[in-house]
Amino acid sequence: MAGSVRGVHLAGWGAYAPSLVLTNADLEKMVETSDEWIFSRTGIRERRIAGPDETTASMAAVAGLRAIAVAGLQPDDIDLILVGTLTPDYPMPSTAALVKDAIGNKRAAAMDLAAACSGFVFGYATGQAYIGSGMANHVLVIGAETLSRATDFTDRGTCLLFGDGAGAVVLSASDEPGGTLGIEMTTEPSGAYFIWLPAGGAARPASDQTLKAREHYMKMKGSETFKMAVRTLGSTSLRALEKAGLDRADVDLVIPHQANIRIIEALGKALDFPMEKIFVNVDRYGNTSAASVPLALAEAVGSGRVKKGDRLLLVAFGAGLTSGAIALEWTADPAASARADAIGPGDVKVLPGYLDPVNPFPPALEWLLERSEQGSPK
Repeated sequence: MAGSVRGVHLAGWGAYAPSLVLTNADLEKMVETSDEWIFSRTGIRERRIAGPDETTASMAAVAGLRAIAVAGLQPDDIDLILVGTLTPDYPMPSTAALVKDAIGNKRAAAMDLAAACSGFVFGYATGQAYIGSGMANHVLVIGAETLSRATDFTDRGTCLLFGDGAGAVVLSASDEPGGTLGIEMTTEPSGAYFIWLPAGGAARPASDQTLKAREHYMKMKGSETFKMAVRTLGSTSLRALEKAGLDRADVDLVIPHQANIRIIEALGKALDFPMEKIFVNVDRYGNTSAASVPLALAEAVGSGRVKKGDRLLLVAFGAGLTSGAIALEWTADPAASARADAIGPGDVKVLPGYLDPVNPFPPALEWLLERSEQGSPK
């Protein structure tokens, strides 16, 4: 990329999804809806829900350790940890700081990025800049969300859409050809309140009034968001390809933000990409915000959809309104995905006081946890 001192390659990838599954049939019992209605409008069949012992940081740490293992590195090889999230464990300290300790890293700087569903792409761009300028050799970029704890399960307009999970990549310096070719990022504040979480910040601190008004849950204007998403995803993608010196025909696989199948299909139509060249897993995870693109990327590589020399386009859109796209040439060995299999939640260090002593599991979904503990079919 222009201005970069060194090339930046995607060297490792990993993902983590909770075991609890919330299906459309489950939602039929909670709000006025149906499996057919949800699937026909969103493409979603089910979504994952973080358990009572899981948080954004704990899921991010597992995904991060998996990405580090796939890259053939050790945690202390990482110079910088970046976590994109809109559902941090706490307003402070940063979730990235908790991840650093959880994975056993002793030397990295760590910070969060707030760009909603574009958080991972913005984090990737930041890691790219650090490595390209010589300030870092290896950067761990994570997108992680526990959206179930910011979702109003009485609001049909939002509770159908969101799920929990984490995805991560390791970016590394390399003088070899390929790697990151072009990045574009945008922010359009005129739509900032199309998707937002009204209370809990400095503008509207928590109070009895905000709790009663359910203002600590996400709110969304669906139709306005849809129109802006399709337009912005398309223009951002084209700009990233232009910066990379690529034509649309040069792209082997598009990995878009998994918000809604209609948005993904509209993006494909706008860019003249056949659906066969677009990776989709929204049916199994729903919208996992910042985790969406890296989780889909890890699945795409692990399932054989990516090979050396492929040109990929990663693109996301989120609240803000933010959008980001990355064009890259894949240089890693896809078979390295197998290294992630040895990493699980038990490999993550749990800090004293890491979880609130009060069960953080959403009260609206307590029956889901009970069903899981009983071993009932999902």
